[in-house]
Amino acid sequence: MASLTDLVNLNLSDCTDNKIIAEYIWVGGSGIDLRSKARTVNGPITSPSQLPKWNYDGSSTGQAPGEDSEVILYPQAIFKDPFRRGDNILVMCDCYTPQGEPIPTNKRYNAAKIFSHPDVAAEVPWYGIEQEYTLLQKDVSWPIGWPVGGYPGPQGPYYCAAGADKAFGRDVVDAHYKACLYAGINISGINGEVMPGQWEFQVGPSVGISAGDEIWVARYILERITEVAGVVLSLDPKPIKGDWNGAGAHTNYSTKSMREPGGYEVIKKAIEKLGKRHKEHIAAYGEGNERRLTGRHETADINTFKWVRTVVFPPAISLLLNIFSPRVCVEFSQGVANRGASIRVGRDTEKEGKGYFEDRRPASNMDPYVVTGMIAETTILWKN
Repeated sequence: MASLTDLVNLNLSDCTDNKIIAEYIWVGGSGIDLRSKARTVNGPITSPSQLPKWNYDGSSTGQAPGEDSEVILYPQAIFKDPFRRGDNILVMCDCYTPQGEPIPTNKRYNAAKIFSHPDVAAEVPWYGIEQEYTLLQKDVSWPIGWPVGGYPGPQGPYYCAAGADKAFGRDVVDAHYKACLYAGINISGINGEVMPGQWEFQVGPSVGISAGDEIWVARYILERITEVAGVVLSLDPKPIKGDWNGAGAHTNYSTKSMREPGGYEVIKKAIEKLGKRHKEHIAAYGEGNERRLTGRHETADINTFKWVRTVVFPPAISLLLNIFSPRVCVEFSQGVANRGASIRVGRDTEKEGKGYFEDRRPASNMDPYVVTGMIAETTILWKN
């Protein structure tokens, strides 16, 4: 008799007459939960335009009233399915009313408008998103590897560490890494984070709206893998109170002008714009971010905007600059990559006079459509 594993992994290619399974994925009513359902379509599929629109009961996801509950799914991006494999696909969708209006939780719609603006498209914005997350024990909502109701040793030994007493959940992390590569997501790396039980994966460089699509599908794949492993994925920006690092989604960003000679001046002007809209960005960068952005644990205070470039400069002059520049504080570290900042400019960018910067403010539970679109809108379209 076939086992459940055999049936789950059953190869249908010889007996389904070009039928494939398309898993339609969308963002639910909380703005962070992911929902999906599958349908059979004729394959192979090479573009989302080949797929039909579909619908679901929005009253069951907090996205529509019961008396008018139909929500329409528009396929927007496709990925290979690492679970069913073969020609089967994952389909990232956004959500509309039957009249064709985007529903309030459809954040992709506005981001797509920003990225299709001629001025933004001409700048070919690149994103590299560092998605941090925490793995929790299923029945107690406590990080894996931690004693139930207790605490491990203090932070220090766990970042990028190896060993059964320091790295917890590597099997989940590696499975996710390989599954994302299989799916065609531009995942560029993984590492263990500062708090034990916390990890990070990086997606990018991705251009424009694709950064949001890839992060959402990478999150979906991670949810599916933790489901199999019997652990719980948390994107809470501060899952454990106290002297523990929170979880962010640092967003690295560059435009065509920033990547060309003289780009460093463009970067500085972009950062100045971000500083002037700091409150608007913070409000859109993730629920509960105030618990993470405390000014400790490698963050700037949530009410402070400062950017850091890593060049050697006398401390006395650094102090004077900080006193006389209270709105946008520029710190000159002693050749050390200072991460207690809102925006960080790396050594290579400083040295080469072009490149990218890192926005360290987004929380781990941020909507990547909102964050990427807002950064492009502020730095390219906003006239201060």
